Amino acid sequence: MISLKKLLGKEEKFYDLLEASAEEAKMAAGLLAKILAQSDSGQASNIHDIVQTRRKDKRITQQITEELCKTFVTPLEREDIEALSVALYRIPKTVEKIVERLTICPARVPRESLQRQVVLLEDAVEQVNFMVRQLRKGTQINRITDAQSRLQFAEGEADKVMLSLVKDLYNGPYDAKEVVILMELYDLVEAAVDRARDAGQIVFQIMLKYS
Repeated sequence: MISLKKLLGKEEKFYDLLEASAEEAKMAAGLLAKILAQSDSGQASNIHDIVQTRRKDKRITQQITEELCKTFVTPLEREDIEALSVALYRIPKTVEKIVERLTICPARVPRESLQRQVVLLEDAVEQVNFMVRQLRKGTQINRITDAQSRLQFAEGEADKVMLSLVKDLYNGPYDAKEVVILMELYDLVEAAVDRARDAGQIVFQIMLKYS
Protein backbone atom coordinates (compact mmCIF):
# COMPACT_ATOMS: atom_id res chain seq x y z
CA MET A 1 0.00 0.00 0.00
CA ILE A 2 1.07 3.59 -0.66
CA SER A 3 1.60 5.48 2.57
CA LEU A 4 -0.22 8.74 3.29
CA LYS A 5 3.14 10.45 3.83
CA LYS A 6 4.30 9.43 0.37
CA LEU A 7 1.08 10.67 -1.24
CA LEU A 8 1.30 14.01 0.54
CA GLY A 9 4.94 14.31 -0.47
CA LYS A 10 3.97 13.89 -4.11
CA GLU A 11 1.31 16.54 -3.75
CA GLU A 12 3.79 19.01 -2.30
CA LYS A 13 6.22 18.30 -5.11
CA PHE A 14 3.79 19.50 -7.77
CA TYR A 15 3.11 22.70 -5.86
CA ASP A 16 6.85 23.21 -5.37
CA LEU A 17 7.52 22.80 -9.09
CA LEU A 18 4.70 25.08 -10.22
CA GLU A 19 5.80 27.76 -7.76
CA ALA A 20 9.39 27.43 -8.96
CA SER A 21 8.23 27.88 -12.56
CA ALA A 22 6.21 30.97 -11.63
CA GLU A 23 9.27 32.38 -9.86
CA GLU A 24 11.39 31.91 -12.99
CA ALA A 25 8.77 33.79 -15.00
CA LYS A 26 8.88 36.63 -12.48
CA MET A 27 12.67 36.69 -12.61
CA ALA A 28 12.69 36.84 -16.41
CA ALA A 29 10.37 39.86 -16.44
CA GLY A 30 12.51 41.62 -13.84
CA LEU A 31 15.70 40.99 -15.80
CA LEU A 32 14.09 42.37 -18.96
CA ALA A 33 13.24 45.57 -17.08
CA LYS A 34 16.87 45.84 -15.94
CA ILE A 35 18.17 45.37 -19.48
CA LEU A 36 16.01 48.22 -20.77
CA ALA A 37 17.15 50.48 -17.94
CA GLN A 38 20.88 49.78 -18.34
CA SER A 39 23.53 50.98 -20.72
CA ASP A 40 24.90 48.48 -23.22
CA SER A 41 27.91 47.76 -21.01
CA GLY A 42 25.72 46.50 -18.18
CA GLN A 43 23.37 44.29 -20.19
CA ALA A 44 25.46 41.21 -20.96
CA SER A 45 25.12 39.49 -17.58
CA ASN A 46 21.35 40.05 -17.44
CA ILE A 47 20.93 38.71 -20.97
CA HIS A 48 22.85 35.59 -19.95
CA ASP A 49 20.69 35.27 -16.84
CA ILE A 50 17.49 35.42 -18.91
CA VAL A 51 18.72 32.59 -21.12
CA GLN A 52 19.56 30.55 -18.03
CA THR A 53 16.16 31.34 -16.50
CA ARG A 54 14.37 30.05 -19.59
CA ARG A 55 16.48 26.90 -19.60
CA LYS A 56 15.86 26.31 -15.91
CA ASP A 57 12.13 26.75 -16.42
CA LYS A 58 12.22 24.28 -19.29
CA ARG A 59 13.80 21.71 -16.98
CA ILE A 60 11.10 22.39 -14.39
CA THR A 61 8.41 21.89 -17.03
CA GLN A 62 9.99 18.62 -18.12
CA GLN A 63 10.20 17.46 -14.51
CA ILE A 64 6.50 18.19 -14.02
CA THR A 65 5.72 16.06 -17.08
CA GLU A 66 7.86 13.22 -15.74
CA GLU A 67 6.25 13.39 -12.31
CA LEU A 68 2.79 13.29 -13.88
CA CYS A 69 3.75 10.08 -15.64
CA LYS A 70 5.06 8.49 -12.43
CA THR A 71 2.47 9.69 -9.92
CA PHE A 72 -0.80 7.83 -9.37
CA VAL A 73 -2.52 10.48 -7.21
CA THR A 74 -2.11 14.19 -8.01
CA PRO A 75 -3.40 17.15 -5.97
CA LEU A 76 -5.10 18.65 -9.03
CA GLU A 77 -6.28 17.12 -12.28
CA ARG A 78 -3.36 16.14 -14.49
CA GLU A 79 -4.63 18.23 -17.37
CA ASP A 80 -4.75 21.33 -15.15
CA ILE A 81 -1.22 20.82 -13.85
CA GLU A 82 0.12 20.29 -17.35
CA ALA A 83 -1.76 23.29 -18.79
CA LEU A 84 -0.51 25.61 -16.04
CA SER A 85 3.04 24.29 -16.38
CA VAL A 86 3.09 25.00 -20.13
CA ALA A 87 1.49 28.43 -19.69
CA LEU A 88 4.09 29.44 -17.11
CA TYR A 89 6.98 28.27 -19.28
CA ARG A 90 5.77 30.38 -22.20
CA ILE A 91 6.40 33.58 -20.21
CA PRO A 92 10.22 33.35 -19.94
CA LYS A 93 10.34 31.78 -23.40
CA THR A 94 8.66 34.88 -24.84
CA VAL A 95 10.89 37.19 -22.78
CA GLU A 96 13.93 35.44 -24.20
CA LYS A 97 12.65 36.15 -27.72
CA ILE A 98 12.35 39.83 -26.83
CA VAL A 99 15.94 39.89 -25.60
CA GLU A 100 17.15 38.09 -28.73
CA ARG A 101 15.62 40.83 -30.86
CA LEU A 102 17.08 43.55 -28.66
CA THR A 103 20.58 42.14 -29.06
CA ILE A 104 20.46 42.30 -32.87
CA CYS A 105 18.44 45.44 -33.53
CA PRO A 106 20.38 48.62 -34.49
CA ALA A 107 21.49 50.80 -31.59
CA ARG A 108 19.71 53.81 -33.08
CA VAL A 109 16.29 52.20 -32.56
CA PRO A 110 14.76 53.80 -29.44
CA ARG A 111 13.88 51.36 -26.67
CA GLU A 112 12.52 53.70 -24.02
CA SER A 113 8.96 53.18 -25.22
CA LEU A 114 9.20 49.46 -24.34
CA GLN A 115 9.57 50.31 -20.67
CA ARG A 116 5.90 51.30 -20.39
CA GLN A 117 4.88 47.82 -21.52
CA VAL A 118 7.46 46.02 -19.40
CA VAL A 119 6.26 47.71 -16.20
CA LEU A 120 2.84 46.21 -16.87
CA LEU A 121 4.42 42.85 -17.71
CA GLU A 122 6.20 42.84 -14.34
CA ASP A 123 2.93 43.59 -12.56
CA ALA A 124 1.07 40.87 -14.46
CA VAL A 125 3.71 38.25 -13.70
CA GLU A 126 3.79 39.31 -10.04
CA GLN A 127 0.05 38.61 -9.80
CA VAL A 128 0.46 35.23 -11.48
CA ASN A 129 3.25 34.34 -9.07
CA PHE A 130 0.99 35.16 -6.12
CA MET A 131 -1.94 33.20 -7.58
CA VAL A 132 0.14 30.08 -8.16
CA ARG A 133 1.34 30.18 -4.54
CA GLN A 134 -2.25 30.15 -3.32
CA LEU A 135 -2.98 26.76 -4.88
CA ARG A 136 -1.35 24.75 -2.10
CA LYS A 137 -3.37 26.67 0.52
CA GLY A 138 -6.71 25.42 -0.78
CA THR A 139 -9.20 26.27 -3.48
CA GLN A 140 -11.09 29.19 -1.93
CA ILE A 141 -11.63 31.55 -4.83
CA ASN A 142 -11.55 34.60 -2.57
CA ARG A 143 -7.81 34.07 -2.09
CA ILE A 144 -7.06 35.17 -5.63
CA THR A 145 -9.91 37.47 -6.69
CA ASP A 146 -7.91 40.63 -6.01
CA ALA A 147 -4.85 39.30 -7.83
CA GLN A 148 -7.04 38.21 -10.76
CA SER A 149 -8.53 41.70 -10.95
CA ARG A 150 -5.06 43.26 -10.89
CA LEU A 151 -3.93 40.88 -13.62
CA GLN A 152 -6.90 41.76 -15.81
CA PHE A 153 -6.25 45.46 -15.20
CA ALA A 154 -2.58 45.10 -16.19
CA GLU A 155 -3.56 43.31 -19.38
CA GLY A 156 -6.15 45.98 -20.21
CA GLU A 157 -3.64 48.76 -19.59
CA ALA A 158 -1.10 46.93 -21.76
CA ASP A 159 -3.61 46.95 -24.62
CA LYS A 160 -4.05 50.72 -24.22
CA VAL A 161 -0.31 51.28 -24.16
CA MET A 162 0.06 49.14 -27.27
CA LEU A 163 -2.49 51.26 -29.12
CA SER A 164 -0.69 54.42 -28.05
CA LEU A 165 2.66 53.05 -29.16
CA VAL A 166 1.30 52.05 -32.56
CA LYS A 167 -0.19 55.53 -32.96
CA ASP A 168 3.24 57.01 -32.25
CA LEU A 169 4.75 54.73 -34.89
CA TYR A 170 2.21 55.85 -37.45
CA ASN A 171 2.84 59.52 -36.73
CA GLY A 172 6.42 59.56 -35.46
CA PRO A 173 9.71 60.35 -37.20
CA TYR A 174 10.68 56.73 -37.87
CA ASP A 175 11.95 55.21 -41.08
CA ALA A 176 10.39 52.04 -42.46
CA LYS A 177 12.99 49.72 -40.91
CA GLU A 178 12.57 51.24 -37.45
CA VAL A 179 8.80 50.90 -37.68
CA VAL A 180 9.11 47.18 -38.49
CA ILE A 181 11.62 46.58 -35.68
CA LEU A 182 9.65 48.47 -33.04
CA MET A 183 6.36 46.89 -34.09
CA GLU A 184 7.81 43.41 -33.64
CA LEU A 185 9.20 44.33 -30.21
CA TYR A 186 5.88 45.80 -29.11
CA ASP A 187 4.07 42.68 -30.31
CA LEU A 188 6.42 40.41 -28.38
CA VAL A 189 6.05 42.30 -25.12
CA GLU A 190 2.28 42.30 -25.55
CA ALA A 191 2.46 38.55 -26.19
CA ALA A 192 4.39 38.10 -22.92
CA VAL A 193 1.62 39.96 -21.05
CA ASP A 194 -0.92 37.72 -22.74
CA ARG A 195 1.06 34.65 -21.63
CA ALA A 196 0.82 35.90 -18.04
CA ARG A 197 -2.92 36.44 -18.46
CA ASP A 198 -3.32 32.90 -19.79
CA ALA A 199 -1.47 31.42 -16.81
CA GLY A 200 -3.54 33.45 -14.37
CA GLN A 201 -6.74 32.39 -16.08
CA ILE A 202 -5.80 28.73 -15.68
CA VAL A 203 -5.23 29.24 -11.95
CA PHE A 204 -8.57 31.03 -11.70
CA GLN A 205 -10.36 28.21 -13.52
CA ILE A 206 -8.72 25.63 -11.25
CA MET A 207 -9.95 27.53 -8.20
CA LEU A 208 -13.45 27.72 -9.65
CA LYS A 209 -13.46 24.02 -10.44
CA TYR A 210 -12.48 22.93 -6.94
CA SER A 211 -14.20 25.61 -4.86
